[in-house]
Amino acid sequence: MTEHTVDSADDESLAETFWAVASRLRRQTRDSLAPWDVTPSQSRALGVLARHGEVRPGTLAEHLRIAPRSATEVVDDLQTRGLVERRPDPADRRATLVALTEEGDRVSTAIRAARRAEADRFFGHLNDTDRAELARILRTLRT
Repeated sequence: MTEHTVDSADDESLAETFWAVASRLRRQTRDSLAPWDVTPSQSRALGVLARHGEVRPGTLAEHLRIAPRSATEVVDDLQTRGLVERRPDPADRRATLVALTEEGDRVSTAIRAARRAEADRFFGHLNDTDRAELARILRTLRT
């Protein structure tokens, strides 16, 4: 078996290609969120609440990997728009839970469907083998 070494020009080209694809995906994600006038952070928060149900703001921040103060701002914005509500935590009256409203659940479901369709379009030209290989590579890089 021959060992293949990658020179720095290949590394740079690979990195540039990766960032170009990531940038395109971010741009398409922003565009897909436009009908609901939500930011990617707000969309991610809606997704966390849809998956996990009501959570404390600190737990939401952990899931989003952002500072608790930033999570508070996201929740404030979503609450102003009627997409989430704060409720007292029955297990601890001093604590607050954040939950989707009915409208927040509807918007979250619509966003998930739009993002799924966008991802299918984005990755649609890849065959099943290429998709599986890309998923494997990205999972390896993520860890």
